[in-house]
Amino acid sequence: MTRMSLSRGRGCTVLMTAGLMLCAQFSVAAEGVLKVCADPSNLPLSNDKGEGYENKIAEALARDLKMKVEYTFFPQRIGFIRNTLRSKDEVTHEYKCDLIIGVPKEYELTATTQPYMHSTYALIFSSRSDLNGLRTADDLLKLPREKLDRLRIGVFTRSPGSDWLLKNGLVEHAVSYSHQNGDAEESPARTIERDLDNGKLDAGILWGPIAGMLVEQRAKEPKWRAVPFEPDPKIKFDYEISMGLRNGEKQWKETLDNWIAGHQAQIDSILLSYRVPMVDATGHVSSPATDGNL
Repeated sequence: MTRMSLSRGRGCTVLMTAGLMLCAQFSVAAEGVLKVCADPSNLPLSNDKGEGYENKIAEALARDLKMKVEYTFFPQRIGFIRNTLRSKDEVTHEYKCDLIIGVPKEYELTATTQPYMHSTYALIFSSRSDLNGLRTADDLLKLPREKLDRLRIGVFTRSPGSDWLLKNGLVEHAVSYSHQNGDAEESPARTIERDLDNGKLDAGILWGPIAGMLVEQRAKEPKWRAVPFEPDPKIKFDYEISMGLRNGEKQWKETLDNWIAGHQAQIDSILLSYRVPMVDATGHVSSPATDGNL
């Protein structure tokens, strides 16, 4: 692995890493800074202390590109792209940041790299006798009707969880939350964790990486458990995740695609350390546990 060499004549930065020749746009790489757009309070994805898996992926990318990471933080809600990836500094007139570590594959508001992660939603609940037999989320539907009718299940509006409850005639058992609110410190993880704790909920439906984090935090008695949603022909539970960048930055995209292709095992290791449920090419969901739990 050699130091980064700059070549203005070719309009790009030539990088040697892990045996790959990578070419990044000079405007992105010239200062040796990987400028990342991120949410400051959205674990397990990212925070302003660098504790999320997106932070760790950004650090790994920067190390290989011989850069240092700098963040532009903004809550990942309405206006996130406008205030980060598309926003320019008023003094330097340079873009505030050049990369979002996690966006859905083929996200309409950015250009996207090849996917580096494929995960799914999960059902999370406190480990208790009437729910201990669950191995997938659909096992919940096999509970006796009198037990099922007593459950209160937290879901976020316009999410696969709310669609699943509607499909299975359980909408009356939904406790609904909005993805968007005025509190920048609030997150789906905090919302579901708080209401499972205070007894408002018996279970919640969350993006799998978030459920995995909460299970890890509640590994001691009384334990929490989470089980994944298997692929459903009518409801989209699983999503591929890519990196987001501005449209038209072809060489920067090629650099990122090459890095992902050459470092997928390293990325997977980071994700598994956060108990992220992974969906393989056949649609099978795997997790760090062996019994179907996250």
